[in-house]
Amino acid sequence: MVKKIDKSSFLIAFGAHLKKIREDKGMSQAQLAIDCDFDVSVISRIERGKVNTSVNNLKLIAEALDIQIQQLFDFM
Repeated sequence: MVKKIDKSSFLIAFGAHLKKIREDKGMSQAQLAIDCDFDVSVISRIERGKVNTSVNNLKLIAEALDIQIQQLFDFM
């Protein structure tokens, strides 16, 4: 059975997980943004759980971090 969490809590947990992955890779928000062709504010808002980003953006982020997209969801 999948544990249900509200949208806000999910976005915050996702963002925190993304931040941990990024930091573990030794990458700054600015570098990740450059690699994804995003403004750095986009990465910041995702990591703070302030924005519900698209699947296409998640694909770009996973590629920039050199991970499988599934790893972005390993926090659940």
